[in-house]
Amino acid sequence: MSIQLFENTSNDISRRIALNYSTSFSLGIRLLAKEYRWAVFAVYGFVRIADEIVDTFHGHDKARLLSDFKTQTYEAIETRISTNPVLHSFQLAVNKYGIGKDLIEPFFLSMEADLHQSNHDRSSYDEYIYGSAEVVGLMCLRVFCKNNTSLYDDLLPYARSLGAAFQKVNFLRDLKSDVDERGRIYFPGVDFNAFTEQDKNSIIAEVKADFTNAMIGIRKLPVGCRLGVYTAYIYYLKLLEKIQRSSAEEIVGSRIRIANGAKMILLAKSFVRERMMRAAL
Repeated sequence: MSIQLFENTSNDISRRIALNYSTSFSLGIRLLAKEYRWAVFAVYGFVRIADEIVDTFHGHDKARLLSDFKTQTYEAIETRISTNPVLHSFQLAVNKYGIGKDLIEPFFLSMEADLHQSNHDRSSYDEYIYGSAEVVGLMCLRVFCKNNTSLYDDLLPYARSLGAAFQKVNFLRDLKSDVDERGRIYFPGVDFNAFTEQDKNSIIAEVKADFTNAMIGIRKLPVGCRLGVYTAYIYYLKLLEKIQRSSAEEIVGSRIRIANGAKMILLAKSFVRERMMRAAL
């Protein structure tokens, strides 16, 4: 018997976590070329478990659980093995594609902030966005670039913009649940009890600038990962547009969604547009 069965099973578990938790992200990942999928699923599984610890493990010692998870993560990376299938899958991706502590540590710092920080100023907000979202995009970019350092450095600012755009859309979409269930308001200077159209429009303008910058990098991605990333880009852009059409009152009162049927239409359009993009390059 070899360890390959355990490695395959670990990767399957990370994949299942993505499929169960996010139809939009799992769809984008499945549109990547096969060589990229397992590692991006591994990144997602790792990030999701940490996020679940701080967001849903109520009634448990979240700080201890997150600290243990962090310790186990670094042990897995150093020893190249873990009995935790999610961490074993993640360390495989980390060690194969050179995902460094410079990306992993800021992620944990943002997760730790969620345990004690309920609102942000501009500085802590930018720091939180970087650690919770931008570095996740950079982990995936490490996979896409396959140890091509010059390509990674070229695409780094655009990957950061895309991660930031996704996270800010999530914050707008989840504004009600973040406040009601977790007692958090991420946007600096925003009063949930007096959320205005001006607040909404200011945030949306900022996110649109992130999307515009991100698109420059998407056009430069390797062909095998461009469709998957572009599909996620289009999905979140359309979600932002739906949020923009909603009133400030609707945003704080309900979670804005895109129906599954509409997602399939977006997928078809993304496929056509990506092929046109490829032909134009």
